Amino acid sequence: MPIYAYKCGACGHAKDVLQKISDAPLTACPACGAQAFSKQLTAPGFQLKGSGWYATDFKNSGSAPKPAAAPADGAPSSSGADTAAAPAAAPAPSAPASTSSDAAA
Repeated sequence: MPIYAYKCGACGHAKDVLQKISDAPLTACPACGAQAFSKQLTAPGFQLKGSGWYATDFKNSGSAPKPAAAPADGAPSSSGADTAAAPAAAPAPSAPASTSSDAAA
């Protein structure tokens, strides 16, 4: 059921009302009793009822399963992956070269 916003033209009282689409619009203001209660144009609103809609609809939708780090047979790997990690550590000592320029200055 939609939620409609009403406002009184006489006293300015505003109220949100949950009504069926087929229900007649309200005309009498509940605050002052004037027949100036009119429906306002607002952004559509909705209510989510029930439980579990988030967990069942959106859970783990953006994450892919991570690959296993070790082979399935349990043996240590002697592939090039271990040797590739060692050269990656080698460029780190090149940073102190800037300190040698400080000593030269």
